[in-house]
Amino acid sequence: MKTTIKITTLALAAVMMSFKPATVTVSQKTVFTEAFTSPTISWKSDDVSIGEIPQSKPVDIIFEFTNTGKDPVIISEVKASCGCTAANYSKLPVLPGQTTKITATFNAASKGVFKKTITVTTNAEEAPKVLSFSGTVI
Repeated sequence: MKTTIKITTLALAAVMMSFKPATVTVSQKTVFTEAFTSPTISWKSDDVSIGEIPQSKPVDIIFEFTNTGKDPVIISEVKASCGCTAANYSKLPVLPGQTTKITATFNAASKGVFKKTITVTTNAEEAPKVLSFSGTVI
């Protein structure tokens, strides 16, 4: 009985080794570029001058960008530089070819010249993008 099992095992091993394994050819260049491309975006403007605005009356400043890449853009954070500015943006991914808006609402408490920023973090840019707006409160 042991001899039969040994012969059967050897025969099965010989048969298995006689099969040629299937080969799959994959272009390393294609795999590398597809695996490491990141989304790209194009900002309409990253610095907006809003001119003269009234004191204590909120003003909306709109920043737009278009996803010019092949992958969705995800906005992970939008942070205002001060408490006088609030930011609003879509939490949905921005698909290739789509345009989206980030709205900064500025409520000036004091008169004078100002320059404020909002910082936008996405999966499309290595460093967060700093957007700015300026004007004069009258």
